[in-house]
Amino acid sequence: MKVCFVGMDNLPVLAEEFNMHGIGGEQVQQTLLAGALVRRGFEVSMVVFDYGQADRRSWSGVVTHRAFRQAAGLPVLRFVYPRWIKTWRALRRADADAYYLSCAGMQLGLVALFCRLYGRKLVFRVAHDSDCEPDALLIKYRRDRKLYEYGLRRAHLVLVQTQRQRDAMLQNYRRHSTVARMLVQAAAEPVEREVDVLWVNNLRQFKRPDLLLELARRLPRLRFCMIGGEQPGAAELYAGIAAQAAQLPNLSFSGRVPYHRMAGRYAAARVFVNTSDSEGFPNSYLQAWIHGTPTVAFFDPDGVIAREGLGHAATTLDDMAAQVAALAAGGADWQARSARCRAYMERHYAEQDVLGPYLDGLEEVCHGTSN
Repeated sequence: MKVCFVGMDNLPVLAEEFNMHGIGGEQVQQTLLAGALVRRGFEVSMVVFDYGQADRRSWSGVVTHRAFRQAAGLPVLRFVYPRWIKTWRALRRADADAYYLSCAGMQLGLVALFCRLYGRKLVFRVAHDSDCEPDALLIKYRRDRKLYEYGLRRAHLVLVQTQRQRDAMLQNYRRHSTVARMLVQAAAEPVEREVDVLWVNNLRQFKRPDLLLELARRLPRLRFCMIGGEQPGAAELYAGIAAQAAQLPNLSFSGRVPYHRMAGRYAAARVFVNTSDSEGFPNSYLQAWIHGTPTVAFFDPDGVIAREGLGHAATTLDDMAAQVAALAAGGADWQARSARCRAYMERHYAEQDVLGPYLDGLEEVCHGTSN
């Protein structure tokens, strides 16, 4: 079976030589899934941005097809050329049986049109709770919202991260979906826990980086590390957070750190903190837990943190500060929660177990049968 991942930002995860470019959790997920499919005999390709790499170049068995440079084209006109036209050209070169996309956006509509015209299958995976909620979509233009909704209606398979997303997708879009867990990179070798509190996120307003700064002010004896890259349209936010972080002696602001260097950061942290107002299922949670790093967060997908004892689901900043301070102190409670994190990942996130819904879904949409 030939599967093509449409993930314009995937190359910095797939190819370490391009890791100076920014990524998010879904780029990690697509690349991990692509590698797992290659190991199982699938013919796998990706449509990615043009970073100057050769077209059809292969990394770890994944063939990449260049679409366009991210900043290319004139405003308004670039929607058609180069974005639409060059994306379709890359999709045709891939010549896949199934095309796989993540994240709400206009690309889903463009690929859905392509699949309808050329008789190919389309798989969409939800990346954020807002992907399932019309009034909360992280899509700026009405045109792009309509294309997303068109693509969602035309997708042959919709995958979601949580039961909450499954319910919202059915209620809001009348689309049935399948819950599919996420893959995770293997844990790094154990190292000394030299950082008390780790925060990792792209710097966007709804990620609430300001709350991490306030947490550092309230807990001056703890060592904080903040990692996150600047996002398009959020330069002012990034500059402001960086300037404030520089004034806090107990906080190290690292900016963007390449994905290939992140495993050791999770291994070296005593507590992982997430301050976001909303999320999907953060890739960072899995990376923390596989390293035995408990999580203290406002966002608890399907209640898993509270239910499994993987840290603490905070309700207020005062609550978060108290729990972070207690866990950062170490001791028996930290040891127990750390052990539960590792055990939970071993029980629920073995690669073969996670892959089931993906493999069954691809088999069903392409061949009309399931394993």
